[in-house]
Formats: sequence, structure tokens, C-alpha cells
Amino acid sequence: MKRVFFIAALSLATSACSTLVSNAATGFSDNLTAAVLNQDDPTLVRDGVPTLLLTLDSLIEGSPDSAKLLAAGAKLYATYGAVFATDSVRASRLTTRARRYGLAAMCESYKPSCRWPSMTYDDFVATLDGIRPKQAGYLYAYGFSSLAYLRAHSSDWNSLAELPQIEALLNRYLDISGDDVDSSVYTFMGILLTLRPPALGGEPERARVFFERAIAESDGKDLSAKVEFAKGYAKLLYKRKLHDRLLQEVVSADPYQDGYVLSNVMAQEEARTLLSEADEYF
Repeated sequence: MKRVFFIAALSLATSACSTLVSNAATGFSDNLTAAVLNQDDPTLVRDGVPTLLLTLDSLIEGSPDSAKLLAAGAKLYATYGAVFATDSVRASRLTTRARRYGLAAMCESYKPSCRWPSMTYDDFVATLDGIRPKQAGYLYAYGFSSLAYLRAHSSDWNSLAELPQIEALLNRYLDISGDDVDSSVYTFMGILLTLRPPALGGEPERARVFFERAIAESDGKDLSAKVEFAKGYAKLLYKRKLHDRLLQEVVSADPYQDGYVLSNVMAQEEARTLLSEADEYF
């Protein structure tokens, strides 16, 4: 079930919406973000976001050197491709564009990043030290879109070879973001460390620490963090008791938590599906 992969970061889509209207009306921007996050009808959001995607594309066409617009495009395309794309071909196409926008945003704000795709791992890591807190948002947009891209291409071992770079990138984000850290990065780190089984380099025990941190940071209000914990850690290691406990907690929770309603409703749908399939898996 790929639909729930980036539920923890669904707020990024509304951040992109805010970017579109912030210059015109900051109040409207904030209200739009709140309205989407507290919407309990995922289909309504799914059907409405494509208009924003096309609008962003047109704005980027007019201002191709705007790092802010490029980052917004990266986040919105990554979110839509990871959460709402229903087939692998479409998810691949959407997340490929997301990553292209994310790299362009970084390139505009930090020139050494323009050469990232052709760098060796050591050269890539060496460039991360030069990224400063003012560029943290762009770094996150690129890391977020890259992780969405890699998840959509998880059957391609060449793509998964990039996981160490993305881990290093997100660690740099954590180093420089300070109090402005987006707590969903802890869920991303957990996902990143469980995209591969332990025999192939996955680190589930480190991932567990990140998943637990993600849950704690939201005081348990972000139900999607528990779904990813169950999928990425408990299911991977055949820990049925933990798997079912986490998902039962999600199903029985009140989804109407301010700022998390939409992601919680979708997390509950996914939790019910995973529970119904548990006997076949374990």
C-alpha cells in the first residue's frame, strides 16, 4: 500500500498551496492550509490538488529561477505522487518531476548541489557541510522529493543505491534546522532505514528510534507515524504483537486532531486494511 507512504508529510502539500497565495493574502494562505489539513474527505483533496499542480507548473515556467516556487513544486508533486497516485507508472512520473524541481531549488540556493547527480558518495557528503540554516527548507524539499522518488522506484536496485546519500542529506537537515525542524523528518528517517531488509543494509533498530521519536513529537496525534512504524518495522521483522497493537491504536483513536484530520483519516483506512491482511502475512 503506497498511498500512505507520505501521509505524515501531507501538510507539505498545503505548504505549497500557501506559497501560491502568500503574496496575495497571508490570511487566506493560512486558512487554506488549515482547511486542507482538517478536511476529512481525502477524495475531495485528491481531486482538487491537480489544479494546484498545473498552476505551480505555470508559475515555474514564468520564474524558473525561483527556489521558493521550485521547492513548493517539489513538495506538492512528491506528496501527490506518493499519497494519491494509484499506479506505479504515474507515481514514477510524478515523483520524477518532484525530484527534478527539488534539485533545481537546491541548485538555485546552493551552487555545489547542481553537480550532485554526478558526484560520488564521498564528494556528495563533502558538499553538505556548506549548507547553512537559511537553506534548510530547500534541503528538506530535495530530500523529501528524493525519498518519494526512491520509494516509487523501490524495485530498482540502482535507485536504492542512493539511500546512503539521502540519509546523509536528512541528517544534515537535522543538524542545521534547530527549533524549526519539521518533525515529519523522523518518520522519513524511519522509512529510509527500512526500505531494505537487514540483510541488504537496512537498519530497523535505528529506524525504531526514529519512528518512536516521530510519535512522541506529535504527542501521538499523528496516526500515520504509527502506521509507518507498523509497516516499516514491525511487519519487516515479523513482530505481530507490536504490528497489531500499533494499528489497533490507530483504528481506535479520535482522528479529529487539529492539523492532522486528513492524514489521520487516511491512516485509519490503511490501518484497517493492514489488519485485515495480517493473518495472511504473519
